[in-house]
Amino acid sequence: MELAATLSFLGAAILLTLMPGPDNIFVLTESLTKGQRNGFAISVGLCSGVLVHTLAAATGVSIIIQKSALAFSVVKYLGAAYLFYMAYQAYNEKRLEIEVKRKPVEHETSFLKLARKGFLMNVLNPKVALFFMALLPQFVVTDGFSVTVQMIILGIIFMLQGLVIFGLISLLSGKLSKYLNSARFWKITKYGKVSVLALLGLGLAMARK
Repeated sequence: MELAATLSFLGAAILLTLMPGPDNIFVLTESLTKGQRNGFAISVGLCSGVLVHTLAAATGVSIIIQKSALAFSVVKYLGAAYLFYMAYQAYNEKRLEIEVKRKPVEHETSFLKLARKGFLMNVLNPKVALFFMALLPQFVVTDGFSVTVQMIILGIIFMLQGLVIFGLISLLSGKLSKYLNSARFWKITKYGKVSVLALLGLGLAMARK
């Protein structure tokens, strides 16, 4: 694996994780309404689910790449189209209003049950599976480890950075909520997300076997 490709992937992963979306908004609202512990437990589950999608993508894509150049091209352009579609959806996203409660109500649900809830939310979401199928292959290089191993490593990197960021969202939930109710914040992050997804789509479309 090349250091430049790995660092590029890490940068893209961090930007995508920071941009407001269903997962980090859910972690934030859970932390605000039910306490930081609940938000962190959900974060652990959500990030653990990344491993399932990574293994599925790594196995499937490696087989496709070995199969034929035509099959790889089909998957490549479908993946690029999906990333462009995600960019279009991000452009049309509506601003969310986050209700802030001064004193979150702590719920005594076990950490394991909350983590399992987050895990199932992630694993059972077909959009996440498609996203990883489109994202991971473009950061794989021809030298070094096999395609499968490289994609698994990238998936682990994505999981770890996601856990750190989601954990910080849980910890800083009270301070972050004011930014989510700012029109300027939504405008900046919306165009940031559109740009990142569009660039990833373009990168995948231009990738070579």
